[in-house]
Amino acid sequence: MSAPGRFSELDLTSLKHITGLLLLLACLLVGPSAWAQHRKPRARAGTPRARGDFFRAKAPTMRYVRPDTTTIIETEQLPDEKSDAAKSIFNPARKLSIVSEDTTTLNEGGQEIVEMSDEVLIDTSWVRVAGYYSIWDTHNINPYRVDGRRIRDTLVLHLTDDERQRFAKMPLATTPITSGFTFRWGRWHFGVDLDLNTGDSVRAVFDGVMRISKWDGGGYGNYLLVRHYNGLETLYGHLSKPLVPVGTFVKAGQVIGLGGSTGRSTGSHLHFEVRYEGNPINPTYVYSFPEYKLKSETFRITSSLFNYYNRALGGGRGRSRSRSREPAAARQVALHRVRSGDTLSEIADRYGVRVSTLQKLNPKLRGKLQPGQKLRVK
Repeated sequence: MSAPGRFSELDLTSLKHITGLLLLLACLLVGPSAWAQHRKPRARAGTPRARGDFFRAKAPTMRYVRPDTTTIIETEQLPDEKSDAAKSIFNPARKLSIVSEDTTTLNEGGQEIVEMSDEVLIDTSWVRVAGYYSIWDTHNINPYRVDGRRIRDTLVLHLTDDERQRFAKMPLATTPITSGFTFRWGRWHFGVDLDLNTGDSVRAVFDGVMRISKWDGGGYGNYLLVRHYNGLETLYGHLSKPLVPVGTFVKAGQVIGLGGSTGRSTGSHLHFEVRYEGNPINPTYVYSFPEYKLKSETFRITSSLFNYYNRALGGGRGRSRSRSREPAAARQVALHRVRSGDTLSEIADRYGVRVSTLQKLNPKLRGKLQPGQKLRVK
């Protein structure tokens, strides 16, 4: 027997076994939930990351590209010959994308008003694009200078409109074709020739307004051009007598002239053209002349209609170029409308230009600025 106050090795081993049994019993009674509280929680999907991880994330890069508004766009000139027929040759501007109308824009907050307008250089004067392209020209067959080859979308023209009682007719009582839409006599023939007798009635093919009635001794002779409501224009050449003056509203089927053999013609016939914004279209795409009818109530305008242009241009090389009333360049102009209290230096700072630049752009600028006055700032 061991001495009092001391534990033997056997007693110590028994005590360890008893302690382990007590711990095991405590685990069974309490359960696993209490132990789970002491475990480190895991981040769930969708929960915010730790502060350190969040600030280590790389922010996306944002780039700002300033648009270039300084490009000057050059255009081709048209051949210059005495005849209106030669002047009507399809030779539009190479590229002129600023054909939108003038716009007025307000900046954020409405502190200033800036008017943007596009201009083209004609002779030595800058003319607003909106005025140039919407002009009602009673002398030139093609004043539009629109290149049909650059049409990107398909434009559907409704040639007739039953609701408004706008119908289609043929230009002559009979329509045998004697010459087609092709290259001939050193140049492109931009219409079809229809046989007739001098004095036969020539009729408008759609409703519209007479835009041109002229004499062209070296080409069309007496000719008429009608602008139609459906977007097309038609030309009637070599007439013995035009019957309708410029500006007259005409209905489809109305007699507008008498056939003949005036101008550059070897016999009586009608030279008939169909154009869209100055671009000649083969009339046989629109009409079935042998069957004496319109091919369809609608017509699709696409760039492929004008694929013939390269061949037409090839036959017109070497001709002189006109420098009268043709756009030679294009630009965009910004005008600032002066508000009460504006000074020239403040306006210059606002648009990032020098005062001397404003004075150069506005040579008529004199004295104090007046509210409502417009200053060119670009």
